Amino acid sequence: MPRIITFGEILLRLSPAGYTRLVQAEAFDAVYGGAEANAAVSLCAFGMEAAHVTALPDHAVGQAAVNALRRYGVDTSFIRRQGRRIGIYYLEKGAAARPAQVLYDRAGSSMAEAEPGDFDWPAVFAGADWFHFSGVTPALSQNAAALCLEACQAAKAAGCAVSCDLNYRSRLWSMEQAAKTMEKLMPYVDVCIANREDDADIFGITAPGDPVEGCKEIARRLTERFGFGLVAMTMLDAPSASQNRWSALLWRDGSWVCSRRYDTQVIERMGIGDAFAAGLIYALLDGQEDQRAIDFAVAASLLKFTVPGDANLVSAAEAERIAAGGAGGVQR
Repeated sequence: MPRIITFGEILLRLSPAGYTRLVQAEAFDAVYGGAEANAAVSLCAFGMEAAHVTALPDHAVGQAAVNALRRYGVDTSFIRRQGRRIGIYYLEKGAAARPAQVLYDRAGSSMAEAEPGDFDWPAVFAGADWFHFSGVTPALSQNAAALCLEACQAAKAAGCAVSCDLNYRSRLWSMEQAAKTMEKLMPYVDVCIANREDDADIFGITAPGDPVEGCKEIARRLTERFGFGLVAMTMLDAPSASQNRWSALLWRDGSWVCSRRYDTQVIERMGIGDAFAAGLIYALLDGQEDQRAIDFAVAASLLKFTVPGDANLVSAAEAERIAAGGAGGVQR
């Protein structure tokens, strides 16, 4: 069974019930998640073996975050228990014309303060096949960026394929800061996941016009610049917070394949990109050809629109049914 290593911060997500605004909140629902941790949970749900590497404080809330991963089968043996606090983000869900809002409270978190040398990377990557990280992690601090570089180098030394979801977050760093840091990490990446809006912009690559043609051009230029083996471009159109359109394309060696476009009602918007990344990693490790791989990844992440919380708790069979043209209803 393929083994995947993910690396990044686990956050405590606090959100008012339903579609209540943050200023109205008198109580918060608590969920644990984070870009790479979400991918690890999803990969385990697909039947693969995934381990998550992070740092968490050695107290009850840190333990609750560890337990949240263990619940779904993620290997937590490489999580460092150190530092003073867990990162937090507050989520106000969007509805109709009102977009979702995210507020971060993650300065000084255990992951942001972790230092190069804190993790035994040769032990982490022993027997591993794949390493996945996102642009959120190096945005946390200079130390976190240095740790990402350490991890990428160790993954390559161990013979792992490396994937990166560029995942630009404007509330964590500027595009200039992101470009400077990510430039150093991209030479280690085999599979790059991006989108047309912010992710490609950090490298100064834009392509106005038709969404598919624009994404093909961005994927081509990213490949020429960094030598990626594969580039996946997600395409989200959000006429409202409640109705989205979702599709993606995969670029390899100058050729491309595109998924069908889905119109979907939004129950949960967070974690869609992480679900896509996990679906793509699963499909590629499963040996699926490119068209089937992109169809699976989009179908898996389409289901995430229906799953509350950060992680995509669906099986490979459920995603394959959607990719094959299945629809909703009652399964008996």
